[in-house]
Amino acid sequence: MTRLLCLAAALVISFSSLRAADKLPPPLVTGMKNPESVAVGPDGRIYVTVIGEFDRDGDGAVVVIEKGKALPFASGLNDPKGLAVYQQWLYTADKDRVLRIDRKGKVEVYAARTAFPRKPLFLNDVQVDPESGIIYVSDSGDLKGKGGMVYRITPNRKVSVVLDGEKHPNIKSPNGLLLDSATHLLLLDAGTGELHRLGLVDGKVSKIAEGFGVGDGLAFDRHGRLYLSDWQQGKVYAIGRPGDKPVLLAEGFQSAADICLDPTNQRLLVPDMKAGTLTAIPAQPPGYEVDVTPLALETSVSFPDLKWTGWKAETASGLPNPLRPLVLTHAGDGSNRVFVATQHGVIYHFANDQKAKDTQVFLDISSKVRYSDKENEEGFLGLAFHPRFKTNGEFFVFYTDKKARLENVVCRYRVRKDNPAVADPDSEEELLRIKRPFWNHDGGTLCFGPEGYLYVALGDGGLANDPYGNGQKLSSILGKILRLDVDRKDKGKNYAIPADNPFVERKEAAPEIWCYGLRNVWRMSFDRKTGQLWAADVGQNLWEEINLIRKGGNYGWNLREALHPFGAQGVGPRPDLLDPIWEYHHDIGKSITGGHVYRGKQFPELDGHYLYADYVTAKIWALRYDDGKKRVVANRPIRDRSLPILSFGEDEQGEVYLLTYSPTGQGIYRLQRQK
Repeated sequence: MTRLLCLAAALVISFSSLRAADKLPPPLVTGMKNPESVAVGPDGRIYVTVIGEFDRDGDGAVVVIEKGKALPFASGLNDPKGLAVYQQWLYTADKDRVLRIDRKGKVEVYAARTAFPRKPLFLNDVQVDPESGIIYVSDSGDLKGKGGMVYRITPNRKVSVVLDGEKHPNIKSPNGLLLDSATHLLLLDAGTGELHRLGLVDGKVSKIAEGFGVGDGLAFDRHGRLYLSDWQQGKVYAIGRPGDKPVLLAEGFQSAADICLDPTNQRLLVPDMKAGTLTAIPAQPPGYEVDVTPLALETSVSFPDLKWTGWKAETASGLPNPLRPLVLTHAGDGSNRVFVATQHGVIYHFANDQKAKDTQVFLDISSKVRYSDKENEEGFLGLAFHPRFKTNGEFFVFYTDKKARLENVVCRYRVRKDNPAVADPDSEEELLRIKRPFWNHDGGTLCFGPEGYLYVALGDGGLANDPYGNGQKLSSILGKILRLDVDRKDKGKNYAIPADNPFVERKEAAPEIWCYGLRNVWRMSFDRKTGQLWAADVGQNLWEEINLIRKGGNYGWNLREALHPFGAQGVGPRPDLLDPIWEYHHDIGKSITGGHVYRGKQFPELDGHYLYADYVTAKIWALRYDDGKKRVVANRPIRDRSLPILSFGEDEQGEVYLLTYSPTGQGIYRLQRQK
């Protein structure tokens, strides 16, 4: 009998609520001996720890699943439990030591029993921080609920105590572990059935949820939905969003052990120790279902014959000079012209015709704009036309000043009086000058809201971790979205503060602020039908996020990264912090590019879907948020061309475009039905 069987026997067990096992999907694998933990390896294959008779050394193993069979992979283990993946290795907690297994199944002792500050009683689960390589391992203690520990193992293999159960009497038998962030660990207690959050810096423990019997496994999917297994009752639960109550996902297992998501992220793999099986169940929690079926759409080059006036593919010194289109928009003047601004500081316009060849330079301020490939978050970053551009000829730009190091400028330009088809380069009127401590996280999106005010997205000032706390500091405009009245001027300003801005009455707050707690919005846009402002905020360690922007909202940075606590001062969900409507893990992508809610005519199936992408992985999705249900109901992939998406654009008809850098000048893409 295994150690977990002994623990369960010491507790009150009731299987009266189990439904018949035949209601579960057929197992992927049968006939295993006490399968405990499952993981998807670096090669995409599924690995499972199996255990022979308890307390008999040498009869534990790791098997690999191939064609419905469990094949030997690594043998000679004692009592392997948790299984984790980091780079090219598997790590497992093997009773009183931690082992590392390479791709060929060779086993080495990574942390021996003697390396632990206290002799391990029963090492159980193991987790590895994907950024640092630090390993966390739980010790479930003895059968009486004493001696439970959580340890940290650094890359130089030094072992230290993270949690001592004797100092936390509410912790009985630490079992399942899962990183909630780089500084916080989720802990599922097999002795109490409670889920806790453990601060890795301050050692504080807070209970999140309860009622999981003999809690065993924990897993996040790539969109932050949390899954938990109850070994005692053979059930699997899900928590759709932080703070929500657990919902039953599946039941009928004899003993649901340590779980993980399969390579598709659509199914949860559940080992059943008593039954000797591995089963895959749909990872769609009731009330949190999301349609992820691919759309029959793909991208194709738009305006393929365009010639960019004055642009050359090489610099004067012969170096490559790819076109970097960063803004595509329209003037809202009924002309249907397309305006494209490059990161180097040139605005072009041309006829909205796929056969268009000629472009005209609308404004060239490249001599004022700072841009370098080594500091590619600077440059010409924002362009927005006044809602009454047709009559007043005003438009607004956001750029990094070439002369003033670490300063961005928001300014107003006007068209030439003698030729309204082009801008007057001498008409610049500075509205804001933003000083930043570092070169990155500029933000830069400009857009007009339905009420006619200008919205400005500003990053937190750069570097990492928001070292000056700008995101939460209302005295700073960094890490914010601002809202300006550009049709009036307050004393000493070239704009006015709207009277209904949320912080105008707060002495310590900058009155321009509309919302705060943002890291680096890239990009934001208004839904032209509903007026809702959408913002994609680039993450740092593990998560990217999408937010619906509300007046006065605090979006949590740098206390939270998406749905998770961030940093030593990180917090769980709080009523005063607005969580994103959607997040995705860095397994999927590492830099979100926000787009637009589609309101065009060419693709009716996309109506109301928010189009966004990831700059690093080039993946593209169409996300649907249900206002009635207050949640995302679809996140459907669109076939991409493996091109990094710099930005999105929208023409006067509501059709959406995707922008990428291009050595040939073909940097604008559009959607089409798959051929």
